[in-house]
Formats: sequence, C-alpha cells, structure tokens
Amino acid sequence: MTAEIREIARHEGETIRQATLESDRARVRLLSWGCVLRDWRAPTAGGWRRCTLGLERFEDYPVHSPSYGAVVGRVANRIGAARFPLGGREVRLTPNEGPNILHGGHGLGRRNWRMEADGAGSSVRLSYDSPDGEDGFPGAVAFEIVVRLAGARLTYEMRARPDRPTPINLAQHAYWNLDGGGEVLDHRLRLDAHAWAEIDAGKIPTGRLIPAGEGLPDFREARSLRDADGRGIVIDHAYALSEGRDRAQPAAELVSSSGDLRLRLWTDQPSVQVYDAPRLTLPVPGLDGERVAPFGGLCLEAQNFPDAPNRPEFPSPIASPETPYSQRLEIEIAAT
Repeated sequence: MTAEIREIARHEGETIRQATLESDRARVRLLSWGCVLRDWRAPTAGGWRRCTLGLERFEDYPVHSPSYGAVVGRVANRIGAARFPLGGREVRLTPNEGPNILHGGHGLGRRNWRMEADGAGSSVRLSYDSPDGEDGFPGAVAFEIVVRLAGARLTYEMRARPDRPTPINLAQHAYWNLDGGGEVLDHRLRLDAHAWAEIDAGKIPTGRLIPAGEGLPDFREARSLRDADGRGIVIDHAYALSEGRDRAQPAAELVSSSGDLRLRLWTDQPSVQVYDAPRLTLPVPGLDGERVAPFGGLCLEAQNFPDAPNRPEFPSPIASPETPYSQRLEIEIAAT
C-alpha cells in the first residue's frame, strides 16, 4: 500500500500536505510542515488508541505547537549562549530561550518540507534545502528524511549533506501518551542509559556525566515516572546511552499505565533527552478535542548531547561534505 498524500491547508503562501501511512497494526499521519508526526493510532482490545499528542487544526501548529511531533534542528536541544566555535571563529546565533538557543531557533520543525510517496510500500520522503545562514548557521544543507511504516514499526532514515563544515543534530520530538489521554506519570519507562548529562540553571550541560541513580532516577530497570521520586519526576535531561549496548535491543521502552501497550525505540544516537512536560498547557484543542495538561506527554528524543558544538567531551556534531550527517530511528508500538 502506498502512502496517501493530500493537501490540507495553506500557510505563508505554501501548500501544507498530510501523508497517511497504514498497516493492520498502525495508522500514522505526517505533515509536510516540520516533518510533524501528527497522529499515531495502535489497535487495542478497546479499539484504535491515539498514542501521541497532536493538534486538531493545522492552523494551530504555527502558533501554539510546543514542537509536537516535529523533527527539530538544524541543531536540536540547546546551545549555550547561542554561540559556538567553528573553524577558528565564533558563530553567533539569535537566542530564543533566555541567552540560549533551543532547537535551532525558528528551525526545521517550523519549515514546510517537500513531501512525496517513496516508491512502493507505506513510506514517504521529505526534503528541505536550508540556505547558507538560515537561522544563523553556516553552510547550505540538503536535508532528506524517509519515513517508512512496516507493521507496527515506523522507521526514520535522516540524512543531511552540507556544502561546508557545520553542526547538525536532528531529533524526532513526539510527545507520547500510550493511554490516549491524561497524565503519563504511571507509564513505566526503561532506558538503557548508564548516566545523565549534568546541567546548569539554564539547562546547559557542564560536560560532566553523572551515574544514573545519582540525582536522577536510574531507568535501567523499568519503573513508573511517578514512582521515580515518589511525587512524579520533573525531568528534562539527556541520558547517556550505555556504551557497548546491543544495538539490536531497544534503547528505550515505555509501557502504558494499564500495561496493554508498549513503545520500543531503537537509535544509533549517543543520548536520549527525556522530557515529561510538567508545564504543558495549550489554549487550543488537541486531537479528538482533548485538552492537554501538565505531564500529558513524554518525549524520548534520540540525538547527540545538548550543547555538543561547545563541548569536546561529547561526540562532535560537525558534518561536512566528506562526512555527511545520518541518523536511523525506529519506533514500534504494539500490544504487550
């Protein structure tokens, strides 16, 4: 079955498209705007259940979306003081979170990408050509993402080829809720991560990795978010995935409060940013008219570490024509 693509809106003179990918185990909708994963439904004993947060109307995305389902970048997460060194000079960006920059400023998650069906099967290809200097970043970059649904598994193949050295770090920014609504605090999370990146008051890493369980919960054994500290953990931190881990095994697993649905995530990235959305409130309705509230979704953002352009302790985020960027992400939601 090929992807169904249709026009759903106009925004700033551009046509916004939506792709529908379907199998007997998943129903997924994607937007050309921001490569947004708008909706994912999985079959349960009670019918098809919504598993991610999205907005009912496209018109609300540019105004109100907190990166719901977007692919964020050029550099996902935070860059301290909105500046970094590159090739012997300092690159200065425009801050959008205090003195820092988050998710690349305006960013890829707020651009309209080209969208087309990708051959046979339920898959779609999205592409975007970012010009030199966009959002302050040096170099022109050709971005391409192929999203493919097979059974209950959605695969992202992300690639970026710059015309000169420049930092790139993409992250899929879905807010997961396997209950279909309400809080996620009684979801159980397992994360194959031995440490987390210490941060300062501005949420910028110090470069130090703290062993899991010291200061933040150790999720190497599955535990509920509520039980993690007895009250419901407030967390927005990058967990360092264990070195030498078996890549055939999922890096993260999330189980619904009732225990009937499980999300599994595979990644080739060094960290997963865990964010439990403690201040999540929107003035507009979500999918099916739902009004979201704090702790209404959990983000599991596979990526390089925050502030990597300024931190030699972390893997280098610099891509070049000779070493283009790539990332593979697989997500599966199925009955337990």
